[in-house]
Amino acid sequence: MNFGICNLSIVPLREEASDKSEMISQILYGEFFEIIEKQTKWSKIKLHFDQYEGWIDNKQFLPISENEYETLSQKPEIYSGEFIDFITIEKQQLLPICIGSTVSSANFLNHRFEGVTTSEKTSRENLVETAMLYLNAPYLWGGKTPFGIDCSGFTQMVFKISGYKLLRDASQQATQGEVLSFLEESLPGDLAFFDNEEGNITHVGIILENQQIIHASGKVRIDRLDHSGIFNVETKSHSHKLRVIIRILP
Repeated sequence: MNFGICNLSIVPLREEASDKSEMISQILYGEFFEIIEKQTKWSKIKLHFDQYEGWIDNKQFLPISENEYETLSQKPEIYSGEFIDFITIEKQQLLPICIGSTVSSANFLNHRFEGVTTSEKTSRENLVETAMLYLNAPYLWGGKTPFGIDCSGFTQMVFKISGYKLLRDASQQATQGEVLSFLEESLPGDLAFFDNEEGNITHVGIILENQQIIHASGKVRIDRLDHSGIFNVETKSHSHKLRVIIRILP
C-alpha cells in the first residue's frame, strides 16, 4: 500500500487520469492521502481528511511510507489561518499557501511555517467571521481556495478552519449533523441545503443573522433566505429551492 503528501500550494484532484479530465476538488499544502491505484503518470488517491477520491499527477506529490502516514494521521492537524501566507522551503525559497492549508505537516516536510494557525473548535461568531474572508471569491467547480471555490468547498473549508470536519460534496454534507424542523430554529453557522428539480441536493450555504445566507454562486455572496429558498438580491428572484437545514455546531 502506498501513501503520499501534498508538498505544493494547490494541486488539482481530477475525476479521471488525465489533464483534460474534470477537476472535482483540490488538494492543499500539507494534506496527505492513501494511494489506492497507481499508473505510470497518475495515481488514484483517498484523502485522509474526508476520504474523498480522485486522480492526481504523480509529479505533484511526495511519496511517504505507511509509518509516516500513520504518524501524520495520529497528530492533531493545524491549519493556516491567514488568507494567504508563506512556507519557507529552504534558504530563501518561499511557497505561497492558502488559508486552510495543513501547516502541521511543515515540520515533517522539513519546511518552516511561522504564520497564524487555527486548530481549535471555534464559536459560531468566529465561524461566520471566517466565512466572510471568502466573500467575493470567484466560483470554481472543485475549488477550495479564495481564488476559486465551489459551494461545498466553501462550507467545508470554513468549517475545517473552525475545527469541524465536513465531507466534500453538498449531498454528503447533508447527511451530517442534526436536522432542524423549521427555518426559525436556525442560528448563524447552521447549514442550509438546496435541491434541483429531480430532488437531488446540489447546493449548500451558511446561514447568517437577519435571514441572510452566504454561499458560492458565481462568487461567494450574501443573499436573503426564506422558506422557499435563496432570494437573489440583485435579480430579485429565487435562485435555489430550500430542502433542509442542518446544525453541525452544538
